[in-house]
Amino acid sequence: MTAVQNAHRITDEAEALAVAADLAAQFAADAPARDADRTLPYDEVRALARSGLLTLSVPREHGGIDARTETLTEVFRLLGEADPSIAQIPHSHYTFLEVLRLQGTAEQREFFYKEVLAGAQFANAQSERGTKTIDVDATTLLEDGTDFVVDGKKFYCTGALFADWIAVRATLRGTTTATGKPAKAVAYVPRSASGLSIVDDWDGMGQRTTASGTVTLDSVRVPASHVVPFSPIFDAPTTYGSQAQILHAAIDTGIASAALNEAVRSAHRSRPYFEAGVADAVDDPLLIQLAGEASLAVRAATAMLREGARSIDTARTSLTESTAAVASIDAAAAKVASARASLEASSVLFELGGTRSASESANLSRYWRDARTHTLHDPTRWKIQHIGRWTLSGTVPPRHGLL
Repeated sequence: MTAVQNAHRITDEAEALAVAADLAAQFAADAPARDADRTLPYDEVRALARSGLLTLSVPREHGGIDARTETLTEVFRLLGEADPSIAQIPHSHYTFLEVLRLQGTAEQREFFYKEVLAGAQFANAQSERGTKTIDVDATTLLEDGTDFVVDGKKFYCTGALFADWIAVRATLRGTTTATGKPAKAVAYVPRSASGLSIVDDWDGMGQRTTASGTVTLDSVRVPASHVVPFSPIFDAPTTYGSQAQILHAAIDTGIASAALNEAVRSAHRSRPYFEAGVADAVDDPLLIQLAGEASLAVRAATAMLREGARSIDTARTSLTESTAAVASIDAAAAKVASARASLEASSVLFELGGTRSASESANLSRYWRDARTHTLHDPTRWKIQHIGRWTLSGTVPPRHGLL
């Protein structure tokens, strides 16, 4: 897939939300079939690029609208409600635009923002297998004259097959941070680079069409102008991690909303249980209770999603250790609430729909499969720990990309 030329220029946040709602309606129509057949959404991702929705965080001075996190989050929620796989694909695009905003030089920002405004899409090459923990990168960047050479293998590279640029996080060989840890950087590698290969070997039970496959880099040469420092992002207060997390929460909240809506439709089609003594299943008091509990979970997740996004916007306007900490905690809370809501709503769906809802042809399992797969991205149990420490003792959460 190559960059879309002359992508639509969105002029304000209201237009962004209208475009997102329109695209979401289009994407939702064939989402069940794409999931069932594992059909990759090439046409849909191209439509997303043409729409201008990949440009929302580009600063005004570079031709964008510098949309608030609250608006960007709602765009992701709408897309997640329609098709969580498609919503997942631009997540890393926005995450690595944030790397450029925080650490890119003026020249780098100007170059890549122009690419994005023309319709170019970023994808990630971050996660690895075989390292002791996920924050270790065996992939390396070695300086060689005016270039760098990248070697390594990355997994779970969501959207790489659709992207124009692959953002590769790697260890800078021979360089350490002030704390003595290996320094990291991000190399923005064109999809067509010699030595770069992408294999669609993602076989997850959910998020089936994200193309989260394997990226291999065999002595790939990258000009120094396409390498951006990564480690320094966390030397000072930042909203890098909280923005990444709030967008994940938006996808989960979208799944929760879609599952609840499907549960309601299923309840209206199902037969009442004979002991309820009612003519319609929706009048069964026990199903009413289940629906009410699921609705509360979805409403709470939606409210916390908006609160977290607003906290991030506040922190970006006035960035201090305190405002960044509040943004991280609020985003973590939204992530926990949205994960719980997506799993609850996608399970209650079968209670309300009855046996027929388990039909393979109906493919209603996709809601739970997507929720269960996406909520494994990073553990909510650790977010609860940070929330608890903040609540009891005001302990500032650590700075990293998952908080």
